[in-house]
Amino acid sequence: MVDEEHERPAGVTDQTVAALGKASEALEWVERARGHLYEFHQIIGRADILFGDAADALDGAGHTKLAELLRKDVLGRNVLHGRWSFQVLEEFEELYYNPIRVAEDEMRCELVGGRRHIFESEMKEQRRTKGAPGHESRPTE
Repeated sequence: MVDEEHERPAGVTDQTVAALGKASEALEWVERARGHLYEFHQIIGRADILFGDAADALDGAGHTKLAELLRKDVLGRNVLHGRWSFQVLEEFEELYYNPIRVAEDEMRCELVGGRRHIFESEMKEQRRTKGAPGHESRPTE
């Protein structure tokens, strides 16, 4: 079955496919790091809300001084100098993530017409057991 979206264009060398495969893998690692930053952002946000709840509970238990300590020194605190976690995430995306996405896309467009995962597609064809259930080349096979 022909899968043009993942098929190597004519004239593209093994070295080019391998290089694009490495760049794609690198981008996947960056995507994972980005996901961890989103998780960090959400975890820190949740912690801030819980510290607010703790301050309210301390107030309710008559510990006004300690509640005020949390409100003054903890709630709304920057995670990095001048930055909340959303700002860290935005700076990462602007300075690092977006240029990497553009570069990887430009390489694929110039070298293989924008096709993705050629290396993996060829690996799948080499490793699968043709004709065996669960080893279909594509969903429509």
